[in-house]
Amino acid sequence: MIHTPLRPTDGELMILRVLWHRGPSTVRQAHDVLERDRPTGYTTVLKLLQIMHEKGLVLRDESERRHVYRPRASEQQTQRQLVRDLADRAFDGSIARLVLQALAVRRPNREEMADIRAALAEADPET
Repeated sequence: MIHTPLRPTDGELMILRVLWHRGPSTVRQAHDVLERDRPTGYTTVLKLLQIMHEKGLVLRDESERRHVYRPRASEQQTQRQLVRDLADRAFDGSIARLVLQALAVRRPNREEMADIRAALAEADPET
């Protein structure tokens, strides 16, 4: 079955971040991590994970009594898909306009600027 890349909701992204950073997790484990930052109901996390499984955002290991969830795509793959989608929808596919707007919204720190310069140098075929 071929899965079309889906755009996760904000709540789904919160859960995906837990799974990317913590690794495969049960509903309880994901809930406990999310609960540290903001009150989140266990049944909310359960329902979101079930929806995410139906949408193909997460895979579910049902071999144990407690199901273990893991993301279908890596954090980097998901971020790239979201940036591609944003560039297409809001900037008519222009990466330059997207980057210029991002820089206008928030000034990068020195480390981020060094990373940006390195990425630009790598992307420029004339350097």
